[in-house]
Amino acid sequence: ITPMGGWEAFRRPNVEGTRNAIAAAKHASARLIHVSSVAVYGDRDRYRADGRRTDESKVGGRIADDSYYARSKREAEDLVFAAQRAGELWATALRPSVLYGPFDRQFVPRLARLLRRGFAPVIAGGRNTLAVVHAANVADGLVRAAAFDGANGKPYNLANDFDVTVREFFERAAEGLDQRVRTVSIPMIVARGAFAVARSVAPLVVGNRFKSQISASFDFLARDNPFSSELARRELGWDPPVQPETGIAEAFRWWSAHH
Repeated sequence: ITPMGGWEAFRRPNVEGTRNAIAAAKHASARLIHVSSVAVYGDRDRYRADGRRTDESKVGGRIADDSYYARSKREAEDLVFAAQRAGELWATALRPSVLYGPFDRQFVPRLARLLRRGFAPVIAGGRNTLAVVHAANVADGLVRAAAFDGANGKPYNLANDFDVTVREFFERAAEGLDQRVRTVSIPMIVARGAFAVARSVAPLVVGNRFKSQISASFDFLARDNPFSSELARRELGWDPPVQPETGIAEAFRWWSAHH
């Protein structure tokens, strides 16, 4: 998500919208299942120096001022847990990574338009695992959290339903598009240099709005999924029903049929 429209375009729906949801849940004495995001961990601190995956014990790291989406999701989650700690309501938060699936208006359309050109650039062979999760698998986690009394006051990552590499994802996406795609591997040093140039040039063209997004995009495409969803598996019994073998192609097949 790009920061077009400025901070207010993200604050109003995510922060104020959550404030309204809290008020509604309190009024109805209902459980609040807040859909948060792994963005609350910050852009860089999600990658641990010891190589372990980031779980819910990790305190959120620094979020860049221009990362409006991440800032708004953290503020919204903070509101939810502040109300829960005050005894105002029962609440939990689920933190998915990048979602994909039918009806997706963000990730799938952008990748589909790229793949329709007939080639897919990957970094260092595309062997790293993507931080993606199928929307139906997130929905499964939401239902489980709502039914588990022990989820009250806790966040849960729903950030890696299955480990799928960049190359595998692109190949299954191409299958769904019924599109022949040639995978082009870009050496890590070349990709890193290209992203560094883009990060340096972007402020000259559009100001500082996109600097953090460029760095985050490189990490997403070049590094392994840094998150752990083991707590959700252990406590919620999260057992994602949609496998990548079918879910990825299905998502892109749906997009192709509607565009």
